[in-house]
Amino acid sequence: MAKVDNAVMIVAGTSSRFAPLSYERPKGLTQVRGEILIERQISQLREAGVRDIYLVVGYMGDRFSYLRKKFGVHILENPQYAQRNNHGSIYAAREVLGNSYVCCGDNYFAVNPFEPEVGESYYATVFAKGPTREWCVYTDAEDVISRVEIGGADAWYMLGHTYWDADFSRKFLDILEKEYDLPETRDKLWEGIYAGHLDVLRMKRRRYPAGTIFEFDTLDELRAFDPSYWEDSRSAILKDAAAQLGCRDGELTGIRALRGSGNAAAGFSFCRREKRYYYDYQERIVREGQWQDR
Repeated sequence: MAKVDNAVMIVAGTSSRFAPLSYERPKGLTQVRGEILIERQISQLREAGVRDIYLVVGYMGDRFSYLRKKFGVHILENPQYAQRNNHGSIYAAREVLGNSYVCCGDNYFAVNPFEPEVGESYYATVFAKGPTREWCVYTDAEDVISRVEIGGADAWYMLGHTYWDADFSRKFLDILEKEYDLPETRDKLWEGIYAGHLDVLRMKRRRYPAGTIFEFDTLDELRAFDPSYWEDSRSAILKDAAAQLGCRDGELTGIRALRGSGNAAAGFSFCRREKRYYYDYQERIVREGQWQDR
């Protein structure tokens, strides 16, 4: 067992699938069941004795600055959050990674999963009964991850936090330094880089029961967990769309983010009374029918 040095919390991404809420605030600052996601997670880390916490910010990064004073966290900038996948945030935190928790700042942990001391590197996993499109992991007799596949059925898949021991951090950063400037690396998750080097990067699967770790990719998923979002979406944009249709924002469901030219946020599509609409983010107007790429 080794004492945990610190935690690195990645909050740099745009969380485009979480539209329209993510157009107005970073996903980690979403209130869920009365608590701000990232504040709840910081509190859980501190309860476990992890005092040295780094936030890697990018998109709307200034919104997180209040956490310096409130919790005493450190803030690191990821200037390439819009050009790279989350491995860019790992690179931004490379000077502080050791015996470290590496977390997404927008997860909700029903039970505190953090500990002051950990034995070896692991990735949190939960079980998918039936088919899933998540990153599924398969292990050897010692529960060390030996294979990672996107999609599967009746499988354990990656969800939530990870723990990197100092040896894993060193080896992963050595690989990242060598592959960082390769064109094919730019769009990779750090998990994708890890999956390509399982022979070198030893990490165990840690199993968590259902109802322990939550991730909300869409507003509909958030509503299923926190029903107060049916009554109030906390989104001025969604309320504007509802007002244009003369209804409540809770009547707008099936929300899907839309991308425009250059992968920029274009708006979102949604259903109301079995009809499909889309909200044009640039023109701030609701139109009936399907989005046409421009």
